[in-house]
Amino acid sequence: MESSFSRKPYTLDRVVRLTLWLLGAVLVFFLVKKLSGVLLPFLVGWLIAYMLYPLVRFVQYKMKLRNRALSIVLVLLFVVAVLVGLAWLLVPMIGKEVAKMSVLVSNYLSNSTYQNLSLEGWVAYVCSYLEGVDFNDLLSWQNVENVVEKVMPQIWNVLSETWSFIVGLFVLLIVFLYMVFILIDYEKITSGFVDLIPHQYRALAKDILSDLEAGMNSYFRGQSLVAFIVGVLFSIGFSIIGLPLAIVCGLFIGLLNLVPYLQTIGIVPVVFLTLLKSAETGQSFWWLILGVLLVFVVVQVIQDFFLVPKIMGKAMGLNPAVILLSLSVWGALLGFVGLIIALPLTTLLISYYKRFVLHET
Repeated sequence: MESSFSRKPYTLDRVVRLTLWLLGAVLVFFLVKKLSGVLLPFLVGWLIAYMLYPLVRFVQYKMKLRNRALSIVLVLLFVVAVLVGLAWLLVPMIGKEVAKMSVLVSNYLSNSTYQNLSLEGWVAYVCSYLEGVDFNDLLSWQNVENVVEKVMPQIWNVLSETWSFIVGLFVLLIVFLYMVFILIDYEKITSGFVDLIPHQYRALAKDILSDLEAGMNSYFRGQSLVAFIVGVLFSIGFSIIGLPLAIVCGLFIGLLNLVPYLQTIGIVPVVFLTLLKSAETGQSFWWLILGVLLVFVVVQVIQDFFLVPKIMGKAMGLNPAVILLSLSVWGALLGFVGLIIALPLTTLLISYYKRFVLHET
């Protein structure tokens, strides 16, 4: 197939066909970009279904539970039970750190100018303000109009936020329904894509989809392991330097690490906690922030020079820079939808390049 493809002469008919394929690809790109808001719930539901499908398959076939719907219910209950178990283990530790955090904030406020803002002070200030208010002038029609003009935008903002919250809940419901429906007919849906391809190209399409599935499985397993280890390392490092909410911050940064190098966002809350720690202990903020930066540098070195090469390098055979570039490019082109489809599309393009350019099987 490779030799016949490469030896075909570039006739007018072939050039026209290639041009039409290129125009079709461009049209699909702009269509996906235009419909990204509509496609996002479907893609998120598909991604969740993709990650849960191995568990559903295990329950249905390995545990001899033939009913697919019941298998899905059991898997969802298992996932909820795991999350509740993790919360049960972490909540006591988080509760202790939150208690320390509240004491730290109280101490900070008691040592600042806010200590003068007592209830009696507020009442005296309000009474003195009301004594100088002319209520007849305040209730004039002009003032009422001014108040309405100022208040109505605020009311509209509250209504808009309420509506956005309702829409968000509805979107979550749609994502859940997509996930369930995709899991119910997962095999039919995946095989249906291959059936849409002309018969002479189906064998090639199956090989490419097989490469795609293997690459995605390897990525999620490898990146999840890297993120977990990074979260544990950050928790240990923050605990050593005595940072408030060390475990919470460490696990949060580890969760961010599911997307490579996104853990840099965690610097913002860590700096805030360092400020509070400095206010509590009287230590120099710059020495404390130096300890935080040291933790970030040490964990980043361990991640880049040990974890990623050993885990992701062996799992995917791709340089982490390629993964980061893929996420950046597709994210810039298609937004959040691009972040979801970045790795599948990159894996597909690499598979195509190896087969038709490098002539590798």
